[in-house]
Amino acid sequence: MALATIEPVLAARLAELEAKGTSKGVEQVIRGVKAAGGGFGPRYYLSDQGDREFLRMNSNSYLGLSLHPEVVAAEEEAVRRYGVGPGAVRFISGTHAPHLALEEALAGFHGREAAMLFSAAYAAVVGILPPLVSPETVVVSDALNHNCIINAIRLARPFAKAVYRHNDMDDLEARLSEHVGKARRALVVSDGIFSMRGDHAPLARLTAVCRQYEDRYQEGVVTVVDDSHGVGAFGASGRGTEEQCAARADILVGTLGKAFGVNGGYVAASGTVIRFLRETAPLYIYSNPITPAEAAAARRALAILDSGEGRALLARLRGLTSRFEAGLTSAGFEVIAGPHPIVPLLVRDTARTGRLVDHLFARGVLATGIKYPVVPQGDEEIRFQVNANHSEGDIDYVLAVLREFGA
Repeated sequence: MALATIEPVLAARLAELEAKGTSKGVEQVIRGVKAAGGGFGPRYYLSDQGDREFLRMNSNSYLGLSLHPEVVAAEEEAVRRYGVGPGAVRFISGTHAPHLALEEALAGFHGREAAMLFSAAYAAVVGILPPLVSPETVVVSDALNHNCIINAIRLARPFAKAVYRHNDMDDLEARLSEHVGKARRALVVSDGIFSMRGDHAPLARLTAVCRQYEDRYQEGVVTVVDDSHGVGAFGASGRGTEEQCAARADILVGTLGKAFGVNGGYVAASGTVIRFLRETAPLYIYSNPITPAEAAAARRALAILDSGEGRALLARLRGLTSRFEAGLTSAGFEVIAGPHPIVPLLVRDTARTGRLVDHLFARGVLATGIKYPVVPQGDEEIRFQVNANHSEGDIDYVLAVLREFGA
């Protein structure tokens, strides 16, 4: 009976989202994958598009490891050994040997004492910030931080929260300065790679500013970086923004669901911090972990990344990204260029962005348009994402489709 009353309210809210342009709409359903061949990368079949083949330019699987035969084999072998699910939360009986092996490998990869797994990077951020925030903590956050950080801060209910202008270290310092003597602890939180732009936090400068204020807060200044788009796609060996900037955060959040091609999230830090979070992070304590098979697959993906093959994939990814950016620029398009494989094509008009997405789809290219009011008016874009299992032919085809539309 209650739904009959509330459903009109919900329907009105849905209509409002659609009118504003923020509705996500109907999801595209992938029903099959065609292996790479003939000079082209993988192609995808959608449930309502018959035998049409689509090139994905909106995938976070930056190294193409989700289709890597060794990663697939590792998951298949672990499924046969452990079954398809963990069966419980970890402190009851859900911890399996692949979970511990992956945590140890991730800690070593990032040069940390320990790491812990979460069901997703979103869950990791939302899970760890509230326990780290006391009633006397100020949380200082970049203006363009991901939704998971914004919601985590809301849940944490700090003494104070402050937002500094995107990547503006002078403004960060001003926000820290104004809370000296008011808060006992400062928590500075930033994305490593900013997902809508592909740019990165100036981590060396950020940590330097925080060190200047370390002794001015009774419980110090703690840096937390979510580098979900950075690890595996950024830096000479794929260690992300920390490697690119030659600097380290106190607490690092990463994902297994992007460059590693699997599923799940993780946190790497000191042994004391990880032990504390295992006892206090509710989304760790009360949620099932990723499956043992996913952990085994992610560990294999990490081993590939941390090898000669991984370095070759990273080099290929950088080459394809440069090829795509150069082609866009020569065709007269405006881009936010950089070494990360997120390549935003700035369209700066909501209606034109929609038309360009439709044009790409009609020619077999899957791409994501980011429109007002998700971004400010004038910042509308197509967010392209280059993957290492794209081919030069794939990149050239997308460029030809874009030239046909016109800058």
